[in-house]
Amino acid sequence: MDAILGEITLTRRRKKLDDMTKEQGLGDAYTGTLSRIQALPGSRSKLGMEVLMWVSHAERPLRVDELCHALGVEGSTDLDIGNIPAIETLLACSLGLVVVEKSSSTIRLVHHTLQEYLSNNTNLFPNPHSIMAEVCLTYLNFSCVRSFPLALRSAPSTAPFVEYASCYWGTHARSDTTESVKTLALRLLDGYDKHISSKVLLLHGVRAEEQPFDGDGVPTGFTGLHGAAYFGCLKLTVALLEANKGDVQATDFHGNTAIAWASRRGNEEVLRVLLEWSEVHSDARSSAYGSAPLLWAAENGHEGVVRILLERKDINPDKRDRRGRTPLWWASKSGHERVVRILLEREDIEPDKPDRWGRTPLWWASDSGHEGVVRLLLERNDVNPDKQDLVRDTPLLEASYFGHEGVVRILLERNDVNPDKPGWFRVTPLAWASRLGHEGIVKMLLERNDVNPDKPDFCLRTPLSRASQSGREGVVRILLERNNVSPDKPDLFRRTPLSWASQSGREGVVRILLERNDVNPDKPDLFHRTPLSLASANGHEGVVRMLLERNDVNPDKPDLFRQIPLSWASEYGHEGVARILLERNDVNPHKPDLFRRTPLYCASKNGHEGVVNLLREQNGANLFEPHWWRRTRRR
Repeated sequence: MDAILGEITLTRRRKKLDDMTKEQGLGDAYTGTLSRIQALPGSRSKLGMEVLMWVSHAERPLRVDELCHALGVEGSTDLDIGNIPAIETLLACSLGLVVVEKSSSTIRLVHHTLQEYLSNNTNLFPNPHSIMAEVCLTYLNFSCVRSFPLALRSAPSTAPFVEYASCYWGTHARSDTTESVKTLALRLLDGYDKHISSKVLLLHGVRAEEQPFDGDGVPTGFTGLHGAAYFGCLKLTVALLEANKGDVQATDFHGNTAIAWASRRGNEEVLRVLLEWSEVHSDARSSAYGSAPLLWAAENGHEGVVRILLERKDINPDKRDRRGRTPLWWASKSGHERVVRILLEREDIEPDKPDRWGRTPLWWASDSGHEGVVRLLLERNDVNPDKQDLVRDTPLLEASYFGHEGVVRILLERNDVNPDKPGWFRVTPLAWASRLGHEGIVKMLLERNDVNPDKPDFCLRTPLSRASQSGREGVVRILLERNNVSPDKPDLFRRTPLSWASQSGREGVVRILLERNDVNPDKPDLFHRTPLSLASANGHEGVVRMLLERNDVNPDKPDLFRQIPLSWASEYGHEGVARILLERNDVNPHKPDLFRRTPLYCASKNGHEGVVNLLREQNGANLFEPHWWRRTRRR
């Protein structure tokens, strides 16, 4: 507003407003606001610029309490609560350039163009990362922080900046390691596995099953050298090695060395230093998962680290972990094409090597939908594109299950891939695609002459049956266009596609199937339950209405135990379905089942008052009609 009102004519003010609306001319406004911040009296100017530095250079959005504590840090031995500024003071000193995001209680810049402006004007904040690293390390070295017990699972509310400082001090230090930062970092890393910051780092930076904690939740063995390798701080790594404060071969609780952590995090410079420092075995596996450094690098797609490790003579590029997974397996599963290409150039790699469950790199690349990796693997003559795992699933089955159309198209181009090969429970790729509604894959498979669109699985369920149960209307229409698909084919329990759609309440599918002349809308299953009975038992009012509109549906048809649709609706308390059925003149509301239970008795026994009231309105209804065993006992 000040920039707009600074113009001397109405036309110029309108032009300035129009430029700012189009995100043009904001640089002048930001420059003016920053000049006013720098002109604030006393320490307010410095505080306002520090707020902008932290918000614009932080590795993640800072919470209000985190920023306040960060700005309250001064060169002292412990945290001074009285030196922490209030959030109102920070907002006032920034003159509106930062705001509080109420939904997350985080601080952010007022507009994304301000971030661009601050990034382009690097002279505003000289050496921001070294300053931020120094603040983080000073905070972590406070006496109160060092005294926190390792049993804690998170940073205490009295020191909210511990989380950010623990997770990102190394990131800032790696960008700019001054002597002051180096001194503070070495102090922190001395006895690092006994400091709360190492535990907080691993809690947030590593998956739960991979956190190197002992039974008491302590990061035993995670030394300062491990921490320096984790962050990739070259100067700190060299300083620790030169001072003999780090053993390259030392392992944490899971058996990971500093080399393993550097490989996992993709820190190439640190890795080279560690490998050159002493004669170490660079292919050692961890004790917990059997993952060697090359496995970690391949899983995380660190191309440079992979190249460095493959130069070593003591590296086995096809080494398995404890679950039989090789570096190529991990790279393929994660979709790292460049790493896959590097590994496939090696002659000592078996590209079709399965894991413990018989799943090859191609199987996992297909499962994850990594088309580029699939193409690379299929270029090899020693890769079987139709290889089954231990449960008989093929790469095509996995790609069809997860809807990866590109992978399916690539696999179907191969003559050595059987597009109708069944897997577990004899379910075909078409059946999986139909059940999960992948219409594109269904169309691709149906274009093949060697795919049976009506092929039953172990339970005699067809693709149409699976699609009907799941309510995949588009797939149902595609399948019904085929002349070789039976729309009323029963399964092992004699349930038809209409029965499954009715039971699941798939109104759209029911409507499509009822349009067919070759579908029996009253066909019973193995227990003589009709689609109407199944819909009534599950409370699907829309399906019940559609079925009752048919003249060839008996609304009072009993099943094997002589339960009628009204009995099922009454037993489960589906008041709406009961009301619809009672509107019919051909429904007997007093009809007992095989055990002489009437609809009213079923509703009363289960406490469904609404249904009870509906049935009481029917003439002749007896609330106390007992079933056979109660009458026998009474006698």
